[in-house]
Amino acid sequence: MSIPQSGGGLIEHDGQLAEYLEAGCKPKSDWRIGTEHEKFGYCQDTLKPLPYDGPRSIKAMLEGLRDTYGWITIEEGGNIIGLEKDGGNISLEPGGQLELSGAPLETIHDTCDEVNEHLREVHTVADKMGARFIGLGAAPIWTHEDMPQMPKGRYKLMTGYMDKVGTHGTQMMYRTCTVQVNLDFGSEADMVKKLRVALALQPVATALFANSPFFEGKPTGFKSWRSRIWRDLDAARTGMLPFVFEDGFGFQRYVDYALDVPMYFVYRNGEYIDALGMSFRDFLRGELPALPGEKPTLSDWADHLTTIFPEARIKQYMEMRGADGGPWRRLCALPALWTGLMYDETALDAAWDLAKKWDAETRQEWRVAAGKDALDAKVRGMRMQDLAGEVLDIAEAGLKARARPGVGGMVPDERHFLNALKDSVESGITPADELLAKYHGEWNGDLTRIYDEYSY
Repeated sequence: MSIPQSGGGLIEHDGQLAEYLEAGCKPKSDWRIGTEHEKFGYCQDTLKPLPYDGPRSIKAMLEGLRDTYGWITIEEGGNIIGLEKDGGNISLEPGGQLELSGAPLETIHDTCDEVNEHLREVHTVADKMGARFIGLGAAPIWTHEDMPQMPKGRYKLMTGYMDKVGTHGTQMMYRTCTVQVNLDFGSEADMVKKLRVALALQPVATALFANSPFFEGKPTGFKSWRSRIWRDLDAARTGMLPFVFEDGFGFQRYVDYALDVPMYFVYRNGEYIDALGMSFRDFLRGELPALPGEKPTLSDWADHLTTIFPEARIKQYMEMRGADGGPWRRLCALPALWTGLMYDETALDAAWDLAKKWDAETRQEWRVAAGKDALDAKVRGMRMQDLAGEVLDIAEAGLKARARPGVGGMVPDERHFLNALKDSVESGITPADELLAKYHGEWNGDLTRIYDEYSY
């Protein structure tokens, strides 16, 4: 989850909210790729999650990365809660999941180099303290009571609120991991088309990256339990956003939606002020109960936008949010998939042609079916495996058209980063299917073997 935003002055008129989003528009030459991924850390001997503090801990990890590799610390209340360097940052999810929010980069080659370097650094520091990290969509064995809580005011507020608005909120916070990509848009019209494609085809990413079939030590019946969690978290701030597909959608309509999402907090002087369930509309009028008489800044607006969790969302860029965390190959494949679909106009048009005939009910059915059955999902006579194959063909053509070679020109473009996904479509086997086969086969139900075989 995001660190506090900064740099925004007082909001003097409501039009600034849409202007803030529109300020993200960039010429195509400036479009970049920002990849984020989360992973679980654990003690190698006990297989328990890393606590925040102590000689073998999340804090020790952050200090090791700082001291060994020159990362700069981010603190809250005297505690290290993140790191930053070279346009990227490392942050903590509520249960100690370590997240790399990568720098905005030009190519998938650059992204993969960044991921490689990060995982090498993490492995080096973790190895010295007897810790390891694993990429899965959901913690396979740990219970809520096993999880530590990171010392971030935002998370303390959210934890108590989640049970009031849904049934799976704390599961999401403490026991799930994702990989996502952040992409740019060139104009309002470009944003609209990309967000529609992103939302409509997000279930395809959910299916291809399904990697969370276990929870609390047993199979759940879902290949992406993480996706199932998101369906009962908080209806006011999650979902497939049907209004995005209505005529007239644009930045202002997204603003209207965001204003109706209840607030979590206001960040002032290093502290999170409880604004749970309050209205940003009241804040604009200076009538927020948490800060009576005070009006918001653009930083407050930016913070509020980070508390909205649909399957794809916009800030001053667009985030694709439907995939489970996973193995190395898929950390590079996720940005390759969406870059191929989004950064070539012909590919973007073809992707929209696939999905534009679906109504809101069909899109939701795909979302539900993808989480349960991954590539085996079927909706209204359509097979997910076939749909995913078409989507990959479009993405591959988009990457070929981009023609961004690797270092030295030995690799002509970025298409090979899709190979893991192509293997899945050809075989029908996702990471979740592989895990389930091992659980019911050679592991003989011993789920602890997942740590040794699937850690980075």
